[in-house]
Amino acid sequence: MSDPIPLARPALGPEEERAVLEVLRSGQLSLGPRLREFERAFATLVRAPLASAISSGTAGLHLALRAVGAQEGEEVVTSPFSFVASANAVLYERARPVFADIDPVTLNLDPDAAEAAIGSHTSTLLPVHIFGYPADMAAFEAIARRHGLAIVEDACEALGARHADGVPVGGRGHPAVFGFYANKQLTTGEGGMITLSDPALKQMIDSERNQGRAPNMDWLDHDRLGFNYRLSDIACAVGIAQLSKIEQTLAQRAHVAELYRQALSGIEGLTLPCSDRDGAQRGWFVFVVQLPRGVNRDDAVRALAARAIQSKPYLPAIHLMSYYRERFGHREGQFPVCEDVAARSLALPFFPQMSEGQVARVAQQLASILGQEAAAAT
Repeated sequence: MSDPIPLARPALGPEEERAVLEVLRSGQLSLGPRLREFERAFATLVRAPLASAISSGTAGLHLALRAVGAQEGEEVVTSPFSFVASANAVLYERARPVFADIDPVTLNLDPDAAEAAIGSHTSTLLPVHIFGYPADMAAFEAIARRHGLAIVEDACEALGARHADGVPVGGRGHPAVFGFYANKQLTTGEGGMITLSDPALKQMIDSERNQGRAPNMDWLDHDRLGFNYRLSDIACAVGIAQLSKIEQTLAQRAHVAELYRQALSGIEGLTLPCSDRDGAQRGWFVFVVQLPRGVNRDDAVRALAARAIQSKPYLPAIHLMSYYRERFGHREGQFPVCEDVAARSLALPFFPQMSEGQVARVAQQLASILGQEAAAAT
């Protein structure tokens, strides 16, 4: 049997090893100098005035929503096609996630649908840059101005993405949250970052990530509710090392994506990720295809696994998950574009070290499973 091809693989090397050893030998494992260094370097990368490192993208969404004032009794309009954390974070503050359908091409929250979902209790828009493709923030900013709403961006999958006006995702000023899980463009194992422009919001976030401690760091003075959402200096050191080669990593991911486009282009009925358009640029996170209608996705996953190729349904519709059905009464048919895409989406192996041969093997085996043996380019 051929060597297994995993779904993802972090790109780690001697730079990360050296950085971690330096922190271990320093004896200061948390709240040390690497934290501020990582924040400053990340903010510079995405052209944001400020950044706050946190323990995960989910923690970042929670703190960002608190910072803009989302609270009990209010509604946050967001996408049902996302990792569940974007909706869960709304519930942490006892607000209600209100879903709207997605654009069938970009798979991002549709601005017109989002505006139609705004009600008298809506306080915040939470667009998601799904699979690294930038959401139409100009449209959402116009909506927010018309209705007096705050914006928090879920950019957890979108490091390296750029808007049509050239502004990097995360650099528009309102809170934007990035995640650094092991399959992301940049990884710290677990971790995340909030970019923003308001110093008062950063002060609030920095306090709340550290148990609500006062700015003078007095152990005995906690003047607000806080959480243990700190990111260790060990993780920050890994992040700094990752940032030192981020342009190369992003270029490698884009290269693998282009190999996939060429290899899969002949498979009839297969929908590939949308190409960059109107000046927007994707930051490649995953390579997700939509299988032809009528194909049993679970059977395809099992068939690929039998050929030592890992794949995964990606992503299920949040509103149809059992918790959201039971709590809010969601049902099939509410968001038809999302439901169609979610039922057919399949993540293929994708990581910067993938070889052309591995991409070709995935394409050939997928074509075979779909009964189109000659369709994949070699």
